[in-house]
Amino acid sequence: MPMKKTILFLTALILSSLLFPPTGWSDFFQYTDEEGVVHITNVPASTKFKWMMEERKPSILSPSNPAYRKLSKQKFDEMISMTASKYGIDPHLVRAIVKAESDYDETAVSKKGAQGLMQLMPATASRMGVRDIHNPADNVEGGIKYLSKLLKMFDWQVPLAVAAYNAGENAVVKYGNKVPPYNETQTYVKRVLHYYSLYKGSD
Repeated sequence: MPMKKTILFLTALILSSLLFPPTGWSDFFQYTDEEGVVHITNVPASTKFKWMMEERKPSILSPSNPAYRKLSKQKFDEMISMTASKYGIDPHLVRAIVKAESDYDETAVSKKGAQGLMQLMPATASRMGVRDIHNPADNVEGGIKYLSKLLKMFDWQVPLAVAAYNAGENAVVKYGNKVPPYNETQTYVKRVLHYYSLYKGSD
């Protein structure tokens, strides 16, 4: 049946796009024949084909582009190292938190309102004396200052400090100075410690 052929073709097209995602968008044309089969090509062989999409190449300025994240990491690494040293913190730990929080996207804003590289909540930023939460340098300094406070509070036990960075220090204290039994926080701690291990191992 024509309808079955169309569904099978479109299913194959969708699976192909999932298994082999393109590096960029390109023009494509399509037409439906007498049996209801949809034909798609980027090189139309006849005037039956109709243009469907203009060419769009991914911008290196897009945070969704891996190249953007790589450049961002290089861009902010020195700043992170200098600020972390100022507060006596391993810069690899800060990088791990930045990676887990924003993936080095300085414009990131969470649904809860956390902002910037270290995803500071406005209230936390205010407590840490951050002048401009949108400024990467101010954001990182505020996040590192807060992390330093948490590390000292929990006797430099990294998992507890990381858990407090995610859930708040009161949550860690509430559960007897242990990682709170929140799925989000426990997953977050594992993710940060994983990145921390990778960054330390890369030296």
